[in-house]
Amino acid sequence: MSDMTDNNANPDSLIVKPKKSGLAPLILTLVELLRQLMEAQVIRRMDAEKLTESEIERAADSLQALEQQILNLCDVLDIDPADLNLDLGEFGKLLPKSGSYYPDKSSSESSILELLDRLISTGIVLEGDVQIGLANINLIDLKLKLLLTSGDRTS
Repeated sequence: MSDMTDNNANPDSLIVKPKKSGLAPLILTLVELLRQLMEAQVIRRMDAEKLTESEIERAADSLQALEQQILNLCDVLDIDPADLNLDLGEFGKLLPKSGSYYPDKSSSESSILELLDRLISTGIVLEGDVQIGLANINLIDLKLKLLLTSGDRTS
């Protein structure tokens, strides 16, 4: 029986890599989508000269750190980072190919990220009713009004 307090034990041997699960890739996909949306908004504000050099540097450092954390989690969870880009059939890919999207520039293949980025920069109001239920029983009724816009807009 090995002693867990052995100072000569390799700490990497104690790391357990879980098998792929449906929830972890989904959460990482959403985090990557949000990271890329924030990156596009930073680029838009940088191009419009609405950010100081210090803000650009802080944003770049934060986005880079977040990207590295996503890659680290992919490694730990044994997920191929390319698998985070979902193919949504006729709607296209969720994320653009690496380096192929720049805000306000047309790209050869549209992605959901590009659509969301344009909606955020333009602004949109969504209204809807959502019913959440279980076993054909409506349990929660939601009436939603959502304003989706860039954080630098004032209303």
